[in-house]
Amino acid sequence: MIEELIKKLVTLAVRQHVSDIYVLPHETGYQIRLRQATTMTVWQTVTELIGRQLITYFKFHADMAVSERRRPQVGAMTWPGEVPVELRFSTVGDYANQESLVIRLIYPYAATASAYLVPGQRQQLLDLAQQRGLILFAGPTGAGKTTTMYTTASRLDDTTVVLTVEDPVKIKEPRFIQLQVNEAAGMSYDALIKVGLRHRPDAFIIGEIRDRQTAQAAVRAALSGHLVLSTVHAQTAAGTVSRLADLGIPAAQLRQVLTAACYQRLIPRKGVGPAVLLDILTEQAIWHAPLTTTERWRTTLEESVASNTITLATANQFRVG
Repeated sequence: MIEELIKKLVTLAVRQHVSDIYVLPHETGYQIRLRQATTMTVWQTVTELIGRQLITYFKFHADMAVSERRRPQVGAMTWPGEVPVELRFSTVGDYANQESLVIRLIYPYAATASAYLVPGQRQQLLDLAQQRGLILFAGPTGAGKTTTMYTTASRLDDTTVVLTVEDPVKIKEPRFIQLQVNEAAGMSYDALIKVGLRHRPDAFIIGEIRDRQTAQAAVRAALSGHLVLSTVHAQTAAGTVSRLADLGIPAAQLRQVLTAACYQRLIPRKGVGPAVLLDILTEQAIWHAPLTTTERWRTTLEESVASNTITLATANQFRVG
């Protein structure tokens, strides 16, 4: 019974291109919720027994400790199908020893090539990637930043050697050298970037710049002539510059290496799947832009409403980023 429920759940989630599945304690048992872009819906409410069986099933198949219900755990598995999907698991128990599970669904980027609200932005990113240097992406979790970086890197010349450093590896790409962070084994972002430089790649994908050491390593890689694509926590494209400054990167170094700063969101469209919208800052605009979305971003949303591509409510929701 539980296997049938799980198969039905994941099959539906994949068909609807759900980004996250939540299995959360509820007053009557467990509630299963599905996240699509910016919306969250309740799929089913099940008994506590069924909810625990569902969590146990996934933990077992992801090689997680089934008996551990309080401490945080992470795991992963590949869900088979016509298009295999990578599942990433996160569990934790609350004060009442009730465990919750969140499943991130990661789709093959080649099979889910994103539509762009501004079609020319795909080529603009590729043109920027030809210049080398550091290209930064900001945006909330689930905005498709990793997919954009992989898609851009995959469209470079066939002889380009791409090395990725991630925590964890989100997208399997056999053409890339993919390294996974393991802090317990001394394999930090910083350490793996240094290892990667010895492999002499042409381009790096760094999953996230999260501390001073990683920021410095990314900038060093860009200074040495590599293309470096990475994400950083910021609310706008211009905010990526402030974030790296906060991490101790001198402005003079940033001016040498920063090719572009981008802010990305997935914009829900009428009747079809979401589309990527990027706020891209280049050259002098990076250093003089206010810490808000640009006028070009807001104009794109207004034009999309006028063309009946998105709703007015959607435009208002994403107007500030």
